[in-house]
Amino acid sequence: MSHRRIPKRKAVLAGAGAVGVAAAAILLPHANASQSGSGSEPKGEPRTLSAAAAQDLVSQLGPELGEAYAGAYYDAQKQQVIVNVSGDSNEVIVQVNEAGAVARPVENSMGELKSAADTLARDATIPGTAWAVDPRTNQVLVTADRTVAGDSWNQLESAVKSLGSGMARIQKSAGEFKPFLEGGDAIFGGGSRCSLGFNVTTGDGQPGFLTAGHCGVADDQWSEDPNGAPIGTVQEATFPGEGDFALVTYDDPATEAPSTVDLGNGETLDIAAADDAAVGQEVFRMGSTTGLNSGQVTGLDATVNYPEGTVTGLIQTNVCAEPGDSGGALFTRDGSAIGLTSGGSGDCTSGGETFFQPVTTALAAVGAQIGAGDAGGDQGQGEGQDQGQGEGQDQDEAGQEDGQDEAGQEAGQEAGQDQAGQEDGQDQAGQDQGDFDGN
Repeated sequence: MSHRRIPKRKAVLAGAGAVGVAAAAILLPHANASQSGSGSEPKGEPRTLSAAAAQDLVSQLGPELGEAYAGAYYDAQKQQVIVNVSGDSNEVIVQVNEAGAVARPVENSMGELKSAADTLARDATIPGTAWAVDPRTNQVLVTADRTVAGDSWNQLESAVKSLGSGMARIQKSAGEFKPFLEGGDAIFGGGSRCSLGFNVTTGDGQPGFLTAGHCGVADDQWSEDPNGAPIGTVQEATFPGEGDFALVTYDDPATEAPSTVDLGNGETLDIAAADDAAVGQEVFRMGSTTGLNSGQVTGLDATVNYPEGTVTGLIQTNVCAEPGDSGGALFTRDGSAIGLTSGGSGDCTSGGETFFQPVTTALAAVGAQIGAGDAGGDQGQGEGQDQGQGEGQDQDEAGQEDGQDEAGQEAGQEAGQDQAGQEDGQDQAGQDQGDFDGN
């Protein structure tokens, strides 16, 4: 049997934008990227945490705190985990501090915040709106794009006001929420263009890949070239509804599909496993239209009301994206698969908000594994994982503070990038590929 090998770039992210070798190489883990605190910190003092240690700490604390747990986020400048605590229990605060995190008393419990989001889903499902819990401000952040006006705006304001003071806030986006389906030159089907996300292995051992669900419903066969011979067939696709993801299997079962992401210019990054996102986390996105870009996670379990319908359970970020980037990979510096590009507002000139399908929930839904599934460790495929427990994940600090391009920040703020709670020195929307050159 002949073995057909997809060319490296096409098998991972065909048609990636050009990124310099030095720019791409900066994504490789630094020598101290995975080191945690020395373990010699006095008990009760905040610990300096690596990515793995931060995630483990919050995963442990979340269930232990019960109803007192009100979310967590990562302070990138101090490399500390901030854990929100509701109620007036001093014992819980002591427990958090003794575990090495920083306890932060807040007014709104996680239950109250989720109830507020449920109310918005009932009373404010308006095309052009989105919302997610923001643990940094202990509120539900509601975003309205430029199409929300007149009666729709009045309806949204009324719904937010009904939640009570301090429960939610509205920010305006200068762009328009839409799936990033057109443009680019990565994978093609039915006249649409999208980006390949991550190569996977299905439950029955077949090679395949994940992409956006709205790409999967656009056509059931995808090729490497416009009007080219199909290389893959859609097996499952969800959009709109509870996610935006699709599983495509390669038509040739002998296809070798490496578990890597193309960084451009011949550089690749190995992807070992899937992981949950964390608010405040540094992430990178690769897409066929705009290439390599970076930013931060700003919200989890986001609901987005696209013109095509409502999608729930998404990751909200300030990473830019444009049409054709749909389905592209969102990942970390150390090679963890985080998300699949869904849609958003703005572009890579003015900034904006971009939403991603969590890879962990997509894998669980389609019964697949990253790569060949033999990388070891938790693939994050368990059902019912609390996303709030992943919010303490660490971001690698190297290269984040230096050389960050300020161009586009003002436009990104006008597009709704809320600065509240980001006193930790996190750079905002409007970052471009030049950011990497200065790191």
